[in-house]
Amino acid sequence: METPGESPGAGRSSASALSPWPSSSPSSFSSSSDSSSSCGVTVVPVSCSTNEAGLKVGETCPVREFLLDGGSGSFIIEKLRFLDSSCGREWKQVEDRFDRIILNRNRGEPAVKWSEFSYCVGMQKSPEFAKELLRALRGRSELKSDITKTELHDFWCRMTDSCYYSRIQIFFDMCDRDMDGSIDELDIKQMILLSASTNKLSLTHEEVEEYAALIMDVLDTDELGYIDLPQVETLLKIGLSKDQSLATAPHSMTSHRHDRLGFGPSGPNRNPMLRGEALLRANWRRVWFVLLWLIVCLVLFTWKFIQYRQRAAFEVMGYCVCTAKGAAETLKFNMAVILLPVCRNTVTWLRTSHPINSVIPFNDNINFHKLVASGIVIGVILHGGIHLVCDFPRISGSDWSIFRQTIGARFQYHQPSYIDILATIEVASGITMVILMAVAFSLATKWPRRQSSPLPRSVRRVTGYNTFWYSHHLFVFVYALLIVHSMFLFLTNNVYEKTTWMYIAFPVLLYTGERIFRAVRSGFYNVKILRASTYPGKVLFLSFSKPDGFVYRSGMSIYVQCPQISPFEWHPFSLTSGPNEDHLSVHIRSLGDWSYDLYSIFQEDYVKYDIVVLIGLGIGATPFLSILKDVMHKMDSEIDTGEYRHTKGPSKAYLFWVTREHSSFAWFQDFIRDVSKKTSQNQWAVEMHNFLTCMYKEDDARAALLSAIQVLYHAKRGTDIISKTPVRTHFARPNWFRIFLKLSRRHRGARIGVFYCGASGLARELESLCTKFSTKTATRFVFHKEHY
Repeated sequence: METPGESPGAGRSSASALSPWPSSSPSSFSSSSDSSSSCGVTVVPVSCSTNEAGLKVGETCPVREFLLDGGSGSFIIEKLRFLDSSCGREWKQVEDRFDRIILNRNRGEPAVKWSEFSYCVGMQKSPEFAKELLRALRGRSELKSDITKTELHDFWCRMTDSCYYSRIQIFFDMCDRDMDGSIDELDIKQMILLSASTNKLSLTHEEVEEYAALIMDVLDTDELGYIDLPQVETLLKIGLSKDQSLATAPHSMTSHRHDRLGFGPSGPNRNPMLRGEALLRANWRRVWFVLLWLIVCLVLFTWKFIQYRQRAAFEVMGYCVCTAKGAAETLKFNMAVILLPVCRNTVTWLRTSHPINSVIPFNDNINFHKLVASGIVIGVILHGGIHLVCDFPRISGSDWSIFRQTIGARFQYHQPSYIDILATIEVASGITMVILMAVAFSLATKWPRRQSSPLPRSVRRVTGYNTFWYSHHLFVFVYALLIVHSMFLFLTNNVYEKTTWMYIAFPVLLYTGERIFRAVRSGFYNVKILRASTYPGKVLFLSFSKPDGFVYRSGMSIYVQCPQISPFEWHPFSLTSGPNEDHLSVHIRSLGDWSYDLYSIFQEDYVKYDIVVLIGLGIGATPFLSILKDVMHKMDSEIDTGEYRHTKGPSKAYLFWVTREHSSFAWFQDFIRDVSKKTSQNQWAVEMHNFLTCMYKEDDARAALLSAIQVLYHAKRGTDIISKTPVRTHFARPNWFRIFLKLSRRHRGARIGVFYCGASGLARELESLCTKFSTKTATRFVFHKEHY
């Protein structure tokens, strides 16, 4: 098993090897090559001793080496876009806007003012950028002349051309303000200022100078004083490649399934009879015991079926009454037998007898309990269903003379209607029993008992082990109603035929005595918790004092009760301590609500999760700073001889800070720098992601240049140009669905606590995603929110 957060590749120390997002650490700069390119791409670390230029003495810029080595490939450039998908990617949208504002509807070709170009293409929020875009599209033509629909359509075709070189040429022309076919440092400065103002960024004159010089230093390798189209393409490649880690598939977890090995003649293709013999040898106790149970049920059904075939009631109801009464006899038997497997003390006592234990599979007592329950369900369907749809209609609708001669005496010679029959004590008690049994049986099935993810969220709220446990106690009323039901049979008045009490008397008394004995005995075995630890995979280790006189053998299990959760629930767990030790210990894996509650008792707040995801809007990130510090402190304290020993708390924390103000990053710059410095040593502990929502996405032409500068500057200086910290800033709003998808795949089976502090609108979206991914994946997301 890999250490959480460590890369499976030997010799790689960067957290980005596993991270589905760009690493928050400045420790590496890497990219992947285009599969269609003949040039390889070198992954070059840049966190090293540097001079003032950011390079190791005597070495060249690693970013330059990367760029000259081929970049990321043409598929990255294809992401470059000038129009938003919701505003102008379809010509119909652009045409509709044009039609709303045309000037000369009644004469000549329709046209709009040049200043309306931004509105037509959906860039009304960035008119200056739209103006420069129009200048680049028109080239040396008059900028301020009106735009016809034909011309606008031509512009739209060029901006959405599937050939990415057309879009690169437009971007190049936007930078080449004097239209001389080359871009110098002054052109780059002007484009940086335009991009910054469009994205509401405040850059100083010195910063603009530095960023422009950086671009020229990296791209102008021949020191010509200008760059041309191929260099701009390379620049866009590096800028757009930054977002690849969010777009590509996450780190693939190692599959736990192994290919089958060839077994040769003794493998799966061997003689079926031999395989059957092996199965029989391994399961013969189960087989004979289940066969015995089936034979008894069949014998009872057949006996009662034949008995009623010879009675007068058969003349009225036919084989329906035979089948219903046969099923009723199996129900009596099964309602008695179902209690025996759950008489735990009796089963334990019988298990100590070697002759009995050698022929009866006591270890399958719960499975046999479930099997008998299935038999009861079948019996109820046959008995109750046939009575309701066959017997009762035949009684109420039979010929009067036949009714009077056969079963009329049992009804005082009054032929009842169907409603009259339903109103009798025997039928009403039977229907009530069926309802109670249906509730108990449904809540005892696997999905409701374990609150499984396929169930709707509204259903999972009212299910779980507690619901199963308490609903199972409806059997008290079921057995009481069963006695009443058996005493008021309208087809017989013979006491010797009312045998239900004979079937269930001994099992009910035995089970009642066991429950009383357990309740009394539980008061003598209170224990003291000596040690509690939590481990990855939601496993709780408990060590507690050994009661005086408590004797057990290896392999035995004990029943544990936690009064803080429920004073009635007892759950079995195998002892992991030895008989000669002076304490008892168990390892409890959290699978249901009781075990989760027990697990939570020994933890507080966020520490009960394997992973924590902290999401803050603006100042809403403040409550999470202390959590990050605590996680870092715990991780540092758990390093022991180079290995990570996790005993309590999450193994990783993610911080997603979303803000719309560029100036907000100044609030926590010192904190982020401090955490980033520690993260460079323990990269698996904390991962931070900043999102600036006032900016356009990296693949938008309005932000593409800034994205390229961000990558280049971070690679050279180890500092983000937006946040002024080692943590890179993502442009625009987060794609929460994609983030949750990456988390669910990266941390399969983990319990992730999602803590959110911000406006209620996003809270609903996040809570919905937590529910969706908890139900659709093996990862469990638990949402917590705090509004401000």
